[in-house]
Amino acid sequence: MAKMSVLLGFFVGFVLLGLVSSRNFEELYQPSWALDHFTQEGDTLKLKLDNYSGAGFASKSKYMFGKVSMQIKLVEGDSAGTVTAFYVSVIHMSSDGPNHNEFDFEFLGNTTGEPYLIQTNVYVNGVGNREQRMDLWFDPTKDFHTYSVLWNQRQVVFLVDETPVRVHTNLEHKGIPFPKDQPMGVYSSIWNADDWATQGGRIKTDWSHAPFLASYKGFEIDACECPVSVAAVDNAKKCSSSAEKRYWWDEPTMSELSLHQNHQLLWVRANHLIYDYCADAARFPVTPTECVHHRH
Repeated sequence: MAKMSVLLGFFVGFVLLGLVSSRNFEELYQPSWALDHFTQEGDTLKLKLDNYSGAGFASKSKYMFGKVSMQIKLVEGDSAGTVTAFYVSVIHMSSDGPNHNEFDFEFLGNTTGEPYLIQTNVYVNGVGNREQRMDLWFDPTKDFHTYSVLWNQRQVVFLVDETPVRVHTNLEHKGIPFPKDQPMGVYSSIWNADDWATQGGRIKTDWSHAPFLASYKGFEIDACECPVSVAAVDNAKKCSSSAEKRYWWDEPTMSELSLHQNHQLLWVRANHLIYDYCADAARFPVTPTECVHHRH
């Protein structure tokens, strides 16, 4: 019995920790604007965009490291000019402040019959301009698909149905800042962006097709919750593994993609990548530093 207790204590001491939150919207999130543009049908939440307003929601807590997922079904039919966004962000003082970190999924609507485009972006210390655009290997308006962001001290990974579509690696050893010292909230919204979203703004929103509806379910956060009252440096320590606790996102297998995931990412880039800021010599005559070092 004593030996069993010792073994049990050893196992408990090395259990992989995380904050596994429920799939219930009300427990994790709250509307942030246009409450009258929200509808709930069973376990499905719908956000509405019309010519009066869009809508958005935000997580009740902030987190540092872990994984955030949502199942989203995008606006059907003619969605030109609309943007549905899912992003993880920290904003200090204002969205234009020097400490603005953000990981973006933006789903750019299109005319009927044309594919949705996904734009991803990474902001670090207020600097973005790291856009990548791709189409998808399925129609995201016909069914729900899972969109996720994995964040740890080594990498940020964007995933679609668990397939990695982008990796942003920690290259601090090359002098490149990486977002790992500030808790971040989780947000989603739908709004009109017909000045740029569809074919560079050439195609405008057709309000005769309104309201535009984006549907959500399967809200999931497995991350380290950070109280607002705690200093960022203390949160960073709290959410990192130590001799007393181990978090799953700090495990060696989470520090980089597996061989299979690497193959998946290469397939996505070869078959679905449409635009990569790293290859845009017109915008960046000098290749951005991280592009020189990033393998993907």
